[in-house]
Amino acid sequence: MNDIATTLAGENAPFGAIDSFLRQRLLDRLNGLRHGRLVLQDACGTVELGDPASAYPDLQIQLRVLDAEFYRAVARNGSVGAGESYMDGHWRCDDLVGLIQLLLHNRDLLDGMESGLARLGGMAMRAWHALRRNTRDGSRRNIAAHYDLGNDFFGLFLSRDLMYSSALWTDPTDTLETASARKLERICRKLDLKPTDRVIEIGTGWGGFALYAATHCGCHVTTTTISREQHALASARIAAAGLGDRVTLLLKDYRDLDGQYDKLVSIEMVEAIGAAYLDVYFEKLGSLLKPDGLALLQAITIEDHRYAQALKSVDFIKRHVFPGSFIPSINALLAAKTRASDLALTRLEDFGSSYALTLKAWRERFMATLPQVRAQGFDERFIRMWEFYLAYCEGGFRERSIGVAHLLMAKPGHRRAAVLPGLAADVELPA
Repeated sequence: MNDIATTLAGENAPFGAIDSFLRQRLLDRLNGLRHGRLVLQDACGTVELGDPASAYPDLQIQLRVLDAEFYRAVARNGSVGAGESYMDGHWRCDDLVGLIQLLLHNRDLLDGMESGLARLGGMAMRAWHALRRNTRDGSRRNIAAHYDLGNDFFGLFLSRDLMYSSALWTDPTDTLETASARKLERICRKLDLKPTDRVIEIGTGWGGFALYAATHCGCHVTTTTISREQHALASARIAAAGLGDRVTLLLKDYRDLDGQYDKLVSIEMVEAIGAAYLDVYFEKLGSLLKPDGLALLQAITIEDHRYAQALKSVDFIKRHVFPGSFIPSINALLAAKTRASDLALTRLEDFGSSYALTLKAWRERFMATLPQVRAQGFDERFIRMWEFYLAYCEGGFRERSIGVAHLLMAKPGHRRAAVLPGLAADVELPA
């Protein structure tokens, strides 16, 4: 490893004194890099950090700093500042996903980036995040901030069924379309959907699940969203498929739903409700089901031991992609379920590796359609933000710092059916 201090050129350094100080401080932080190797280049020279003979030969990352503002951004806002600096074009990397993996392998160093001046930036971001509470009006604003980017935009990189959630891969050679259809089929089988079932879905998306279940299972699906953009396209897709008699589409907050149903589905919607509303969410899930009903929840999850810390912080996703969001842990979900409902967990399956492949497919499609993205009026800063967002999430799933799970839950009156072939789960509990 090179001596970091020798890369500074003293009074003749291209950076000013403050920038040189901030650069040195960051390099001192990263000097403890052990799992993998980072080669950092800037106007002052080249620094090699980490172990060239690391046990992680794939994590050999090259990062080029193009503007000293990068060091100021990291000092102000830590890892969020680094992401913002990428958006502004201040640095480039030969492997963004690998960089995220490298930092997660050295998480103590990543956490250290949030110290010092970055704590002040963190306080400001937490204050901003606190103003994005998911009240009924707040939820509509938060959802619109992301999903109302436009249906044509999301259509550029999602699978043809427009599912904006993890697909289910069984082979790396699967196509995104195949893996997405497999996920929907798996949900229907877990719920044992029948033509006589009346299903409630919380979080329509663009209607992918409702269309699939109504077509392949013959059941009736009532589905709700609070995104006007999603509602408009889902309505058109339902009409085009001739399924208006089997799909009822609502533009309604989940808290305002009523009635009782045989089955319930909620696919990656819980992350948008906010931690403060977890009990409200599970109370509603329980109340919408008949005494013998079943519910399937697909949720992005964080490690249990990092949940409390994550609640107190604002990361790049909360700040720039999904305002008002949070990532629950499995324990947080189960604790809220227990406090607020009589639902019992009967099956738990984690498939986080599939989300990494899903994000890889989205990112590759997004980057391959940049002329169309620009034609829709999105600028280079927005493009870099989305590139960073997709890579940031992919790296997290590859390193299992975040996961995605199916939680199958039953009301007390449900008689547990025999396990269907092909549905062996990572964790199986008695109802």
